[in-house]
Amino acid sequence: MGSYIIGFDMRQIVLDTETTGLEVSQGHRIIEIGCVELINRRVTGRDFHHYIKPNRKIDEGAIEVHGISNEFLADKPLFDAIVNEFLDFIKNDELVIHNASFDVGFLNAELQRLDSPRATPVDERGDVLDTLNLARRLHPGQKNNLDALCKRYDIDNSKRELHGALLDARILADVYLAMTGGQTSLSLVGEEEDLGKGEGSIRRIPVGRPRLRVIRATADELAAHDAQLQDIDKSSRGSCIWLKSNNN
Repeated sequence: MGSYIIGFDMRQIVLDTETTGLEVSQGHRIIEIGCVELINRRVTGRDFHHYIKPNRKIDEGAIEVHGISNEFLADKPLFDAIVNEFLDFIKNDELVIHNASFDVGFLNAELQRLDSPRATPVDERGDVLDTLNLARRLHPGQKNNLDALCKRYDIDNSKRELHGALLDARILADVYLAMTGGQTSLSLVGEEEDLGKGEGSIRRIPVGRPRLRVIRATADELAAHDAQLQDIDKSSRGSCIWLKSNNN
């Protein structure tokens, strides 16, 4: 029987929103959605981004945070005009959100206003990973807002003078990858061009191929590898599975 390599794509969507105010219970609405696609912990470059007309005034305090004005949104589409494109982008894949209850609450409220069979709450479509809860577990008793995490993990947020959904989603993608070990290019399928060629794809390896030459790591390479594992273990507060397997 021949040998096989079975590859799969782990797709995640890093998501952020901006809103007219803080309380969804007071009828506040979404005015911007930004999403960044990750596949196998790699930023693919595929984004989703829309400004949305909320049909209500934006709180002055909210404008001070994100800088989006009522006048700017006057000619933007309503949520129901972009919802199908949004749902097609996120599919049923895991959402990665900072302070997820806020964004999920607003998204679900927008979906509930629609008379559509597709209006399933986003947290019932797939898993939601809250990076704020993750950060609180990794760094208890410390500031864990996005700016603090950028400083802690040396992520460049110099362009973040105001909040913006797509910009914040891109920054959060970098923060999330750093918090969970920093690996951004692990792929069981193979090279980058193989990315997205289909889930569960099977690639047959010729039985008669030449035997591969084994090249042993040098002492310096082994030391550098161990140092890298120690850095990962430190940043993940003892959660580096590769280091644990080496110690068994």
